[in-house]
Amino acid sequence: MKSKWKMRESKVLRKLRDGEVALCTKMNLSDPRATEIAAMSGVDCVWTCQEHVGNDYRVIQEQILASKAHDCDILCRVSKGGYSDYIRPLELDATGIMVPHVMSLQEAKHIVRITRFHPVGRRPLDGGNADGKYCLVPLNEYLEQANRERFVILQIEDPEPLDELDAIADLDGYDMLFFGPGDFTHSIGDPGNSDNPLVPETRKRIAEAARKYGKFAGTVGGIANYKELVDMGYSFISIGADVCALATAYADIVKAVSGIDVQSIKSIYK
Repeated sequence: MKSKWKMRESKVLRKLRDGEVALCTKMNLSDPRATEIAAMSGVDCVWTCQEHVGNDYRVIQEQILASKAHDCDILCRVSKGGYSDYIRPLELDATGIMVPHVMSLQEAKHIVRITRFHPVGRRPLDGGNADGKYCLVPLNEYLEQANRERFVILQIEDPEPLDELDAIADLDGYDMLFFGPGDFTHSIGDPGNSDNPLVPETRKRIAEAARKYGKFAGTVGGIANYKELVDMGYSFISIGADVCALATAYADIVKAVSGIDVQSIKSIYK
């Protein structure tokens, strides 16, 4: 008889497995209230980061709680390091992790080995954390549910792994290839130039490889190219960021106010 306790099911994986598109947005701010606002908006996933943002595990934990409160998945882009850097967000109950700058098939195999449980990999085992409901999810059920309901993403943002792209895409044990166009322009020596022909060529190539070998394809995009990305085969798309939303909102306020013709304050006090 199965326990009444089980891991939270992934909203992103449910949609992707049903052939739908999952919408994500990026969080650069550490305040969990910003994460909660994004989760309340109706996005499928919020993306927090330990590669470029100085988030410690207390911050990640609070962001996870804020997202789960509104049935929103949370993806943590991990810092590259030892195995603990990869699994701790999962143990805090992040719905998925993304490993940046995956450079080779060998590295991809290593990531699968340390982030998936038996029989797929050799992830270190401890069910006494938030993801395993503090030991309330029975061990074998915990292993099976973690492998099924938590997603692992390999981020491709350099030219080096492209020689092994098909082999990486064919590797069992992870869920998604994610194309990072920004760092890719940097890595090919043309920083910020998304018009470089290698960018759309590689974007298309990664989507095709992912679909060919039964993986999902993810990337960053915008409202203007959302349909194009979906038509290309991308089913996980991250649009916008909390800092961009705030900067745009406040700039719009300042612009709007500066255009309003009002009586001079000086004339009021004459």
